[in-house]
Amino acid sequence: MGNQVKEIFNKGAAASDTPPAPAALAAKVRTLAPSMTRSMQRVAEAVADDPAGCAALTVTGLANRTGTSEATVVRTARLLGYPGYRDLRLALAGLAAHQQSGRAPSVTADITVDDPIADVVSKLAHDEQQTLADTAAGLDISQLSAAVAAAATARRIDIYGVGASSLVGMDLAQKLLRIGLIAHAHADPHLAVTNAVQLRPGDVAVAITHSGSTGDVIEPLRTAFERGATTVAITGRADGPVTQYADHVLTTSTARESELRPAAMSSRTGQLLVVDCLFIGVAQQTYETAAPALAASYEALAHRHTPRTPHR
Repeated sequence: MGNQVKEIFNKGAAASDTPPAPAALAAKVRTLAPSMTRSMQRVAEAVADDPAGCAALTVTGLANRTGTSEATVVRTARLLGYPGYRDLRLALAGLAAHQQSGRAPSVTADITVDDPIADVVSKLAHDEQQTLADTAAGLDISQLSAAVAAAATARRIDIYGVGASSLVGMDLAQKLLRIGLIAHAHADPHLAVTNAVQLRPGDVAVAITHSGSTGDVIEPLRTAFERGATTVAITGRADGPVTQYADHVLTTSTARESELRPAAMSSRTGQLLVVDCLFIGVAQQTYETAAPALAASYEALAHRHTPRTPHR
């Protein structure tokens, strides 16, 4: 059992501060576009829609094509993770070459009421994969590392979320409890606030809200922030109100909402990825105590998974 746990914990990804790879550029645009100004969105959409054409343009040419300014083009490039426009052009050229390599076009994830169930499965699978890729591409590794460090040494961890986000919060709390940490998920906004009042420096509060503007989640996080706890926001909007009270912000993919698939369903995929990254990071840093605790929880539950012999 110990070796299996250790194998899981040792599969950590190395952090990198380098610009996103060309293949990740489109994902970065999808994730960040909702938080951009309209002029920056035009630049971002242009480079994602026509990387080959934009790679051939100077900064002035791209500004003219999108009806923006050179400064807007440069700001967009930097927001997407590139030091300057020259680096963005190189990535665009790489993305264009990647797209021309003969890869089959991706299936659309727009589900209609008349879709056969086989198409529904394919579209949902594609959408889930895209959400995971977009979330990974947009996740700030330095922010994640700081959140992991805080949680690994926390006296107590409180987690706030309502609706679909409350399910993600419970998932994180259960994971942390199984490695011996004190963690509680609060879906009731009144209990969340009354518990947040008890936090102090050395504690951690995590708010999960896809929109970044859920009042029932923001209020307890603000209370925890004012009490001196380290605060973390897991959100699809890096510019959302919740980030005002967050020491560390972990962004998820901004999911597309459709008639048959509300944003809450899609957003949960990205949130669960971030939660898993946070948990594994904490487990790695607390391995000496986490591994025995996890092994003990497996042992305590083992009899519940063993087929019982029927009575005669």
